[in-house]
Amino acid sequence: MQLHQIKPKHPTKKKKQIGRGGAHGFHGGRGNEGQRSRAGKRLQPVIRELIKKYPKLRGYQFKSKLRTHKPEMVILDLAVLEKKFEAGGKITPKILLEKKIISRIKGRIPPVKILGEGELTKKLDIADCLISKSAKEKIIKVGGTVK
Repeated sequence: MQLHQIKPKHPTKKKKQIGRGGAHGFHGGRGNEGQRSRAGKRLQPVIRELIKKYPKLRGYQFKSKLRTHKPEMVILDLAVLEKKFEAGGKITPKILLEKKIISRIKGRIPPVKILGEGELTKKLDIADCLISKSAKEKIIKVGGTVK
């Protein structure tokens, strides 16, 4: 006996073709709808678990995020300004950047907000900065100006 003379004992059974007309009709024995009725690869349980962990965010999100997005802001206390500036000094975001008290965010000079933490004894002129009420009161009390 040689290799080309060997035949299998049981002939291979052909797989039933589904969805090509005949007795099985429109759905081809697969049922009406759902994942198992579709052609192609089915999701593995591992992938399905990962997908289910993500929150389902409804609707078109891009525009609403732009409207609510506030620019990143640098927050400074009066105590920092007390240490870094002399009496009568002018404070703007540009000057703060030059003195390396703040740094650029995404290549731009960020908006600056000054809070009222700490004491202020020097007269300072502040321009182009957002200022809290307590900080404004302390600056004006010492004799400084806010623009």
